[in-house]
Amino acid sequence: MDPFMPQLVYIEPEALEYPLGRELKEKFTKLGLEIRETTSHNQVRGIPGDNELQQYRNAKSTLVVGIRRTLKFDTSKPSAEYAIPLATGCMGHCHYCYLQTTLGSKPYIRTYVNLDEIFEQAQKYMDERKPEITRFEAACTSDIVGLDHLTHSLKKAIEFFGQSEYGQLRFVTKFHHVDHLLDAKHNGKTRFRFSVNSRYVIKNFEPGTSSFEDRLKAARKVANAGYPLGFIVAPIYMHEDWKAGYRELFERLSEELTGVDLPDLTFELIQHRFTKPAKNVIAKRYPKTKLEMNEEKRKYKWGRYGIGKYVYPTEEAKDLETTIREYVQKFFPNAIVQYFT
Repeated sequence: MDPFMPQLVYIEPEALEYPLGRELKEKFTKLGLEIRETTSHNQVRGIPGDNELQQYRNAKSTLVVGIRRTLKFDTSKPSAEYAIPLATGCMGHCHYCYLQTTLGSKPYIRTYVNLDEIFEQAQKYMDERKPEITRFEAACTSDIVGLDHLTHSLKKAIEFFGQSEYGQLRFVTKFHHVDHLLDAKHNGKTRFRFSVNSRYVIKNFEPGTSSFEDRLKAARKVANAGYPLGFIVAPIYMHEDWKAGYRELFERLSEELTGVDLPDLTFELIQHRFTKPAKNVIAKRYPKTKLEMNEEKRKYKWGRYGIGKYVYPTEEAKDLETTIREYVQKFFPNAIVQYFT
């Protein structure tokens, strides 16, 4: 698939006080894209569409260039200590994604141009915790790789943490557009993770993302560039013939990575779950989805902030975890594994 290109761009006037803001405006002007002004990246109005569904789809191809004013970073446990806010929103259309509800009525993509201020705040967090290492997650609210060919914000962050003494960066992606990141001076302090899944899940629930084959080719490039590598398999979903589907996934991963040095390969494995608010939003935005969200087939599990989630029943969940762990152990016996229900 081709790299993401917005169809509509909004720019905060203050963003033009920053070099990246001016650079992006010049770039999009030369490309002939429609550029509008907005007072705030949180108050974008006028996205075209005759109904809510059309506006949602158009929002996913709208880029807002703005300033990150809130410099208090959210926590990002268990992935990292903090989420570093380089961007918000994603151009992918994954049916199950938690951003469906997290971003609510603001599904457009935002990139922040005040990078020096963001990096200064990150340095403060590192200074507070030293000599402990402080990890920063760059993909909590976006797929930053899918956008970075335009902004290079991620590349700047990789090199910032590459020079740090007590910081590490990590992120996950479903996109393969990584070539511009291969020469970044990461110094082994950035973990590059790819989200992968069975053929069934990618085909039915991950439109608008790179193919599995392209992700694997990109993973090989990244590993050969010396980045610590990891994979996220999420959501692990019990579709028809799921055991065969996930076995094939790990077989293909193993084949593609043959001959690549992987000293500390990681896997994060996350079972499928959903909330009632998420189910309602997904049904509106993807009315023909095949995603199974039948509460009667699930077990209710209390979550934070009083919002519970529906997970697989205990016996099915055990079978799922045992099977996936066996596959990882068979094909990647030295990998570091985390499993989440």
